Amino acid sequence: MKSVLVANIKGGCGKTTIATHLAAAFAKAGHTTVLADVDRQKSSLGWLDRRPATAAPLVGLDWTKDIDGAPKSTHWLVIDAPAALKTRQIEDLVRLADMVVLPVLPGAFDEQATQRFLKKLEELKPIARNKKPVAVVGNRLKARTKSAERLDAFLGGVGHMVVTRLRDSQIYPDAAATGLTLFDLGGKRAAEHRADWEPLLAYLQG
Repeated sequence: MKSVLVANIKGGCGKTTIATHLAAAFAKAGHTTVLADVDRQKSSLGWLDRRPATAAPLVGLDWTKDIDGAPKSTHWLVIDAPAALKTRQIEDLVRLADMVVLPVLPGAFDEQATQRFLKKLEELKPIARNKKPVAVVGNRLKARTKSAERLDAFLGGVGHMVVTRLRDSQIYPDAAATGLTLFDLGGKRAAEHRADWEPLLAYLQG
């Protein structure tokens, strides 16, 4: 089993969108995939409730009270972490994960929160010793804007691999409303945005 922790202490940076997309991509590829929701808002579990039976199947776990294991048959475990993470929770979740995916939005507040979270991560031995990689994802970028330029400058100095940058698009909330992701949709528009995910998927599966 491989496990991916999607985390950042900044709320609203796209953790659930990335977690659900990764889970759907793995399931679409034929892997037995489990999506564990640690956030008390249970956004990932709510998304699973809306997911149609015709979509690639996923197993949801409620970890809002207790962090538990995944079924033995699991190929991929995707963990959707809450924003308000305590140090002990970070330690427990990183211990379970093989890698960490850290989304960050353009903006000074998001950059400051991300820096604080990275500092906490880098205090953990598995991260400090490069045994568990941190994959940084620039999220909701609008091309040729000052905010995108600023984020690129910030990402250049984070000290971890910036694996991909995801463009801002209404297609994400539209898909989420029906329990779907880009990996469940047909059409040219979805295919164009799926291309943004290819570097991240290749990195995680490599």
